[in-house]
Amino acid sequence: MATSNNVKILGSFASPFVMRARIAANLKSVGYEFLEEKFGQKSQLLLQSNPVYKKIPVLIHGDKPVCESLIIVQYIDEAWSSGPSIMPSDPYDRATARFWATYVDDKWFPSLSGIARAQGEEAKAALIQQVRDGIALLEEAFPKCSKGKAFFGGDEIGYLDIAFGCFLGWLKACEMMNGIKLIDDATTPHLAKWAEKFCSHCAVKDVMPSTDKLLEFAKVLAAKFKAAQS
Repeated sequence: MATSNNVKILGSFASPFVMRARIAANLKSVGYEFLEEKFGQKSQLLLQSNPVYKKIPVLIHGDKPVCESLIIVQYIDEAWSSGPSIMPSDPYDRATARFWATYVDDKWFPSLSGIARAQGEEAKAALIQQVRDGIALLEEAFPKCSKGKAFFGGDEIGYLDIAFGCFLGWLKACEMMNGIKLIDDATTPHLAKWAEKFCSHCAVKDVMPSTDKLLEFAKVLAAKFKAAQS
């Protein structure tokens, strides 16, 4: 059985994808050293550990690197028996969770991340609507996945909770930057309750960045994007 000795996570406090690895490790009570990568730079350890994509997060277990956030989550679940299972036990439930996690990464997140870079109010409004549409789909999926319990994974945080929940900090920052509401009691009651429970969970609350900190980081990203455009 794998142990928690010599576990490192390479990442950034602001990265939702890095949060996935950290939440999974916390859920499984895996001790790890968090190595913060400097913004705009790539450490030699990162380049050596992830020579294909050269990006965070990377989990290093002993001398073995594991790359890509959702792969890391599954690895942690399989390598450590401590804590609750992250992946659903039922094959269909596992397939459903993987389907929605892929949807979040491939279809929904690009719309969210594109809002800050949108050229013009019309383009921004279209992206915000795409984000709302995706949230509506997840609101509809929640009762089916959760089976009436607190999380997508049931009684405890699971794979889809981690895959989607890691973006809640940036969703809040997006709401503040654009004067909108994306998750609230009126339009998305299931997700509103879920988000509150997710963010207050002991595996999450210490790694979820504050909105103010993310807003400051967003200014840095915006300046970098503007410089690249000029």
